[in-house]
Amino acid sequence: MVAWASRSGLTLVNGSSSSKILTSFWWYLTMPTVLRIKGYRFFFFSLEGHEPPHVHVESAERVAKLWLRPVALAKSRGFRRNELTEIRWLVEENVVLIEERWHEHFGH
Repeated sequence: MVAWASRSGLTLVNGSSSSKILTSFWWYLTMPTVLRIKGYRFFFFSLEGHEPPHVHVESAERVAKLWLRPVALAKSRGFRRNELTEIRWLVEENVVLIEERWHEHFGH
């Protein structure tokens, strides 16, 4: 059986939808975790290597995206201002590690 991947998950060639497990597995593979600290998960979307280096952050149902050089908030949903300040500080403190992981993952 042949399948292809997209942001909506894994689709089987015969047109049927994949199971939730396969969809979750696809997202796991395409979202490598760079760092976990203070309840935040810092990660990349594997399909975004064409964009300038950045990192995504999640905690519960809250998400944010930050550019790395210079460190700046691109967008967020659900985080409070004080949480975004803390996240920005964490990115600034770990920007070298995050950039190294970016270049290892995307190969540029």
